[in-house]
Amino acid sequence: MDPSRDAVDPPPEPDHRYLLDNARTEAGERFTWLAALFDGVTRSHVDRLGLRAGWRCWEVGAGGPGVPEALAAAVGPAGHVLATDIDPSWLDPRGGYEVREHAVVRDPPPQPGTFDLVHARLVLVHVPDRARALATMVAALRPGGWLLVEDADTELQPLACLDEVGPAQQRANTLRRAVRELMTRRGADMRFGRTLPGALRAAGLVDVAASGWFPVGGLACDRLEAATVRMVRADLLAAGLTGDAEIDAHLAAVDAGDLDLTLAPLVSAWGRRPA
Repeated sequence: MDPSRDAVDPPPEPDHRYLLDNARTEAGERFTWLAALFDGVTRSHVDRLGLRAGWRCWEVGAGGPGVPEALAAAVGPAGHVLATDIDPSWLDPRGGYEVREHAVVRDPPPQPGTFDLVHARLVLVHVPDRARALATMVAALRPGGWLLVEDADTELQPLACLDEVGPAQQRANTLRRAVRELMTRRGADMRFGRTLPGALRAAGLVDVAASGWFPVGGLACDRLEAATVRMVRADLLAAGLTGDAEIDAHLAAVDAGDLDLTLAPLVSAWGRRPA
């Protein structure tokens, strides 16, 4: 008898590969519709924090060009915007902002102690060492500078369709649960949004506050859903979380406009580095 068979196998190491990889063809479409849904929310917060000409801004995990372009327009030629990502291929080096490859959980802060504003949206929920990433962003702030972090909290509102009135809505919610399970297996924290105010205080920031927002229905929600499901389709099938028929039926319902789709709440939290 092999005594090793009596031993309990250790749990498998978590798979921290980023599920929504920028290298996938659907990434650009997702960035377009995320911008349509959330750029206005982000701009309202940075305006409230006092964004103006001459500010130095760092956009962390920028993904697409929407936020860096808006920041660059606001700070003007006297300011500076740095947009970083682990894969900056969707950013435009001629867009009026600096583009740099950077991993916030691995690399030191660029130009520490110099930024008036550091912003990250839908970034930290996916990274394995969130406290380290926050510390890196805080270290980049000048005294008195602001950190704005925006992340989803899928546990607060886990449904794709709030009104589960028929089979199509039930299917959409079942598939959303499958995507959440896949993201959890990849190391995402589905409850991270609600922890942001406490995390910013723990990182040493003051004047911390937060708000939440989520859309219901509309073209942008439909197009983002379709792009996301197509993007993770192979991963869902490989994990045995759903089947081809269910995905095809769901995408057909989305394309037909039969669903009032929604997203997890986006929690926006901000705090200031003490002067």
